[in-house]
Amino acid sequence: MSDQHAAAGEQVLVCDNVSRWFGGLQALKSISISVRRGEIFGLVGPNGSGKTTLVNAVTGFYPPQEGDIRFLGTSINRMKPHRVAMQGIARTFQNVALFRGMSVLENILLGRHIFMRPSALASLFYWWWAQKEEIAHREKAEEIIDLLQLESVRDEPVDVIPLGMQKRVELARALCAEPKFLILDEPMAGMNQEEKEYMVRFILDAQEALGLTVLLLEHHMDVVTAICDRVVVLNNGEKIAEGPAREAINDPAVVAAYIGKRHDAA
Repeated sequence: MSDQHAAAGEQVLVCDNVSRWFGGLQALKSISISVRRGEIFGLVGPNGSGKTTLVNAVTGFYPPQEGDIRFLGTSINRMKPHRVAMQGIARTFQNVALFRGMSVLENILLGRHIFMRPSALASLFYWWWAQKEEIAHREKAEEIIDLLQLESVRDEPVDVIPLGMQKRVELARALCAEPKFLILDEPMAGMNQEEKEYMVRFILDAQEALGLTVLLLEHHMDVVTAICDRVVVLNNGEKIAEGPAREAINDPAVVAAYIGKRHDAA
């Protein structure tokens, strides 16, 4: 943690006036954010506000048409998703994206794909080289299983475990990639209160144990105010508030953006 504190203030991710259109719809309107090393940075807003579009721009799925995105000082605007992942950016998805029919361990091991370099030479000397690499990947997976307390289901098919546990497996798969920067897209979606509390604890444990910088997209404001250091709020593709979590959430513009949704939900 001392290294993390020494580097406090260092900008890990910078989005500078990022804009994105889909046909005639402008989904992002000159969005600028900066995420500092070691913090949990919240990105919130009503459905359709542009949160996922911004994350897709960062991860290379929908590059910005205007503006610049820099990770650790390097522009990643035109990088393909696999190249972005190799820079040290990992993400989870709002809808669980696990591989059905495979075990928890097998799903977690897939997070190691960016480190796997199959070659004819490795195959030729499998028992000495490739197998040694496979053992190292499995050891890393087992470390993450221990960290997230998944030992009891490690050999279970992911299809049969509860949603809250599936979300934890997806987090484990992302952590297995040894990211420098972790994007969590609605990690609490569909969870009950107990499952949310477990997930919050595991996110905080992982951040501390692995020295992570985290970008959190989340609808549950109790979670956002509890664990986020700073927050940016988007609405209709625009940034409407930024600052410490509680201040940003209580901003009048944010309350106005959410109040219709609250009435609809009631």
